Amino acid sequence: MDHGEARLTVVGLGAAGASLAWRMVDAGVPFEVVEAPAAADVRSPDRTWSTWGPAGPGPFGALVAASWPRIRLVAPDGAVVTADLGSWRYRSLHSADLDRAVRAKLAAAGVAVHERVLEGRPPSPAVDTRPVPVPTDGRTLLWQHFLGYRVRAERPVFDPATATLMDFRTPQPAGGVAFGYVLPTSPTEALVEYTEFSAHLLTDAQYRERLGEFLQRSGTGPHEVLSEERGVIPMTDAGFPASPEPGVLRWGANAGSIRPSTGYSFTTLQRQADALVAQVARHGPRGLTLPPPHRGRHLLMDSLVLEALTSGRIDGASFFVDLFRRNPVHRVLGFLDGTTTPAEDLALMATSPRAAMLSTVLSRVVPRR
Repeated sequence: MDHGEARLTVVGLGAAGASLAWRMVDAGVPFEVVEAPAAADVRSPDRTWSTWGPAGPGPFGALVAASWPRIRLVAPDGAVVTADLGSWRYRSLHSADLDRAVRAKLAAAGVAVHERVLEGRPPSPAVDTRPVPVPTDGRTLLWQHFLGYRVRAERPVFDPATATLMDFRTPQPAGGVAFGYVLPTSPTEALVEYTEFSAHLLTDAQYRERLGEFLQRSGTGPHEVLSEERGVIPMTDAGFPASPEPGVLRWGANAGSIRPSTGYSFTTLQRQADALVAQVARHGPRGLTLPPPHRGRHLLMDSLVLEALTSGRIDGASFFVDLFRRNPVHRVLGFLDGTTTPAEDLALMATSPRAAMLSTVLSRVVPRR
């Protein structure tokens, strides 16, 4: 179909922009990219993205750095909940690997990549993935913030077949939750992160102290730090406003693609990228509409969990451990990925702390005196 001379501008080559650009090349539609230079403050630091399920991460299967057939959670008292994923896998990709692969694909296809910090409105039509201020008009706003080290231990202390999603043998913040996150790549090497869901960020010294304490408490022992990564991700039930400029579609973290209860977004971005490139291929780059990133019932459940956590009605560590202990692992991971059915969601809700969640619901419908 001939769409005239319209050429889409993709602003940003983070997870969202790179996912769309890759598919645009394969679809053979004209576009260009504007990306901030590597040294610019607006560029996100290198980080690890995670996905899970029976299928791979969209078109990026060859870029999967590691995968695990088992996951586990560790309760504050050291009790372990382990789950075999069967045909599913928990997978990780490195943002630096994706960036290199996408840039090579763009270069081979002759797609222009303009290295500059774009100020103000992008040229229309455009998909704009630049961050915007996080809305503060929701009921709850927490930050998922973390520091991670890629470490090499002196002795074999890691199980390379098991990813530790949450290890709660860490001091817990009021109105939030803290845990260790371990992705082993060999018996001696792993990405080990200290993560908090809380209302306030830490100082650099505090992150390093708490990650050091977790490394010691979890039995890593003497080790060498090979690299580090850090991040801050909003977890909010606020709605993100649509782009005020006609012909410009905001997308990514600036449009609610991050799941409020988990901070994950990579799989959601793949679903949305598939839909966007299909629109461009059929109708051209003007008038694009963004598929909803999450189902309404899942956003409601996320909102209730976030409020119950910040209010102290639920203990975060116990809540997450019991969620995996009381449910089939595919049901929990499916919910976190937004693929569960209403029946599965009801079954999941039946295993949550009923009194605490009912109290949270009532606090919304019963007027306060």
